[in-house]
Amino acid sequence: MVEHTDTARQTAIEFAKHIQSRHGEEIVILDLREISPIADYFIIATGTSDRQIKSIADELVTLGKHSQNPCIRCAGKDAGDWIAMDFFDVVVHLFNAELRGLYDLELIWGEAPRVELK
Repeated sequence: MVEHTDTARQTAIEFAKHIQSRHGEEIVILDLREISPIADYFIIATGTSDRQIKSIADELVTLGKHSQNPCIRCAGKDAGDWIAMDFFDVVVHLFNAELRGLYDLELIWGEAPRVELK
């Protein structure tokens, strides 16, 4: 189980760094392992446009395939204002600023420890 968790953490950090390299903003990694069975980690990030958000989502799908961690579900891609991507142990939420503020996942999952993005 430890190996599985370490892999999920590495995946979350890798994905978050990729989002950062594509100029995603306010990137947060939440460790949900002790809080919820939904996923081990949530990544929450803000994009500056729907086009950027869609592009980052496409790149994460490719990155996941190459790292043997395929995306099993993706919702919201048509609209591009909030895309939720399920990589089983890691769930990525890419928001525009308005919807991120509206849904405020950091508040909902406020007790979750944050993982430092180094």
